[in-house]
Amino acid sequence: MTVPPPHPVGDTASARQEYGHARRSLRPGRVTTVPPRGRAGPAAARGRLLSASALVSALLLLLPVAGLVSVALGAASLPIDVVWHDITSHLTGQGRPATVSGIDDAIVWGSRVPRTLLAMVAGAGLAVVGAVLQTVVRNPLADSYVLGVTSGASLAAVAVLTLAPAGLAGPLHIGVSAAAFAGACGALVLVVALGRRGGSLAPARLVLAGVAVSYLLQGATSYLQLRARPDQLSGVLFWLLGSVAGAQWDDLGPPAAVVAVCTLWLLLCGRSLNALAMGEETAVLLGVPVQALRLQLLAVAAVLTAAVIAVAGGISFVGLIVPHCVRLLIGADHRALLPATALTGALFLLLADLAARTAAAPLELPLGIVTAVAGAPFFLWLLRRDRRTAGES
Repeated sequence: MTVPPPHPVGDTASARQEYGHARRSLRPGRVTTVPPRGRAGPAAARGRLLSASALVSALLLLLPVAGLVSVALGAASLPIDVVWHDITSHLTGQGRPATVSGIDDAIVWGSRVPRTLLAMVAGAGLAVVGAVLQTVVRNPLADSYVLGVTSGASLAAVAVLTLAPAGLAGPLHIGVSAAAFAGACGALVLVVALGRRGGSLAPARLVLAGVAVSYLLQGATSYLQLRARPDQLSGVLFWLLGSVAGAQWDDLGPPAAVVAVCTLWLLLCGRSLNALAMGEETAVLLGVPVQALRLQLLAVAAVLTAAVIAVAGGISFVGLIVPHCVRLLIGADHRALLPATALTGALFLLLADLAARTAAAPLELPLGIVTAVAGAPFFLWLLRRDRRTAGES
């Protein structure tokens, strides 16, 4: 990173104070949050850093336990010891234990383990996308839906589902997952093109372009749903609302690799993200190439979203609620926020999938319904709690 000039632009007390804190917060080897205006910085940063460490540690302990319970429960519930022995036998390369039947092994290792892992991967990816987009466009409501990425993936997938059986999809013969990936990337390219002004990306214009494109693509998707046959409609609706049912081991590799690589790259950009969160002028002052970084972040967010939606469908609310909840708990330093957000998103969607297949058994609910119903009240409670705490302080 380029070393910033010795004095801030604008010789005012507030500018000098903000510039001094920005330099301290971005100093190599120092991990601290960027406190809101009017709050004490170092003491709050130390307390929130401890909260971040505690949250990440707790999530690392909770995820395996929740995953084991998720594998055990379902339409045919299995004892925990049977699940544990079957999973460990596969991980260690040993043969199937005598206490585990062939049917139990097919249920555990062939169906529920890949489903559980895919829920974790999808939740982590969508949560990280929400955290990044909210910083890039400086809008607390930003997620993959607001920028049209999810709508583009949905339109392309529904087009393949409804038109390909009738021979109307053309000679490409692509699958639903490939179509969803291409649709998500294409939608973001369109939004970025419309959001440019004077050769640069304006966050407000980007959000407005994303909302407009999203509504346009949703209208086209609704039209395709009206044209769908009755036997196609249930599958289309279930895919649009998201699901990890039917996940196979072959579905895990690409999205897991994309989520891991993109999240690692975003962690390496943590200091630049912190600078961008403080405002474009401050980021430029600190030597951050704002326009190039913003384009890179949007591209990474699009690839992440497309990789998840291509295998899990249009799961809503995860990218909106999870980053906000984590920020309320540990602060806004992206070097702590991103890993905590990824783990929280993985746990949140894992529990949502568990509720989706057990709450109304034998009926399985789409994930989008569960995430909205379960997430909204908890998010409102956190907002109320944070406002009350701020008033007391």
